Amino acid sequence: MTINIGETVFFGAGRFLRIGAAIILLGIAACSSTNAPGPVAAGMGPKDTGTFPNLNIKPQVAAPQFTEAERNAKLAQLKADENAQGAKGGGPKVTDQAALKDLAKKHGGETLKQIEGKCDPALDPTCK
Repeated sequence: MTINIGETVFFGAGRFLRIGAAIILLGIAACSSTNAPGPVAAGMGPKDTGTFPNLNIKPQVAAPQFTEAERNAKLAQLKADENAQGAKGGGPKVTDQAALKDLAKKHGGETLKQIEGKCDPALDPTCK
């Protein structure tokens, strides 16, 4: 008999009753914990509470916007800096992919031996 009652309360229709009771209790707790004042009168507008942000005042701009001439001058300066950096050899180097794959095939095993501690003294004189 006890098993049937426990099954009904915890697994059957009692589950829905517990969920409903929890929702009601949470709703009551939420309604009783609000400290909001009564409704605002219809004739009253927004108030300045002195807190940030005040959405009734248009924000000030921090700095004047670039003009087209200033924008073009700054872009030209950036392009000149980019070209100067590329002339120094700082640009990306294009290499032959086939040569890189061939290098990986030849030196991959040796590199793995050194990494794993099974190095070859002929390749690495510091290897013991």
